[in-house]
Amino acid sequence: MKHAIAGTILSAGLIAAGGAHAEDILFGSTSASSSHYGYIVAVGKLINESDAGINATVVETGAAMDNIRRMERGQMDLGIITTNVVQHAVSGTHEFEGKPQDLQMLWVYAPSPQNVIMRADSGVESLEDLSGVRLNPGIKGSATETTTEAVFDVLGIKPEYVRGSTTDIIDSIKDNRLPGYVKSGSPTALDSSTMDLSTATDIKILGLTPEQAEKIQANMPDISIMDVAAGVAEGIPAYTIWSFGVGIAAPSTMSEETAYQIVKAVMTDESVQGNAMASVKGADLAQMTLDYSTVPLHPGAVRWFEENGHTVPDKLKPAN
Repeated sequence: MKHAIAGTILSAGLIAAGGAHAEDILFGSTSASSSHYGYIVAVGKLINESDAGINATVVETGAAMDNIRRMERGQMDLGIITTNVVQHAVSGTHEFEGKPQDLQMLWVYAPSPQNVIMRADSGVESLEDLSGVRLNPGIKGSATETTTEAVFDVLGIKPEYVRGSTTDIIDSIKDNRLPGYVKSGSPTALDSSTMDLSTATDIKILGLTPEQAEKIQANMPDISIMDVAAGVAEGIPAYTIWSFGVGIAAPSTMSEETAYQIVKAVMTDESVQGNAMASVKGADLAQMTLDYSTVPLHPGAVRWFEENGHTVPDKLKPAN
């Protein structure tokens, strides 16, 4: 399969066992500065080194929204999504109003708190203080960007949004040209770009008040509220923030066998994914997928789950 793509490509360039050419697939990831990119590279290697006869090429993209658009255009075979945005895409709501997308879930690998990171000397002490303040809501084309804007709309907070790549935004915050940004993290650690930022300047994380959390839950049932314990970085206290699940989806046009082999490689791995992303180490990816999925699983994924003793609820089974 040939695709017209734009973005940075990383490929293992492997050939299937026995000398036959592998099935080539393009795997949409996110910014190379994100810990999620490292995770996808590790998964690509897992797939390539399995006996499935699949060659996965990892492509650096603008994350969830960008991946969904590329899959819609036939430029990507699977990619990172978030559970809230993929639900919007499949149902044809929000950013996809009237244009439902043909996507099915393969697996979910992480809950993702959306951290509002500010320079400690920014003078911003609460989310309410962000009105009129320059803020990057997330990398362009990402679920973080669209969700941040939706959350702040619900809360009546109106920052002055600044767009840019993660690298550009981090450099701007380090140079004090921008006071802060919103970045996905994990329940136990900040994203690598934020940790890099914290070596150059002191940072703070803004959390939700109980009233704000309640308002989000009442108006945005597609996202979750997460309590993050103290210690995600030195000196950062516990806080409450909005969150969603991060996973991998593919169009239904992916063959059942290909989806099955990909899910099998991921679910039977005992070390590669955990070494690539600390929050995945020891995680029950199968149960996380069943708990967090907001759209039906791909038939190939359903097949693996059922063969391995998992009960897939009717709401997660694809329509025949």
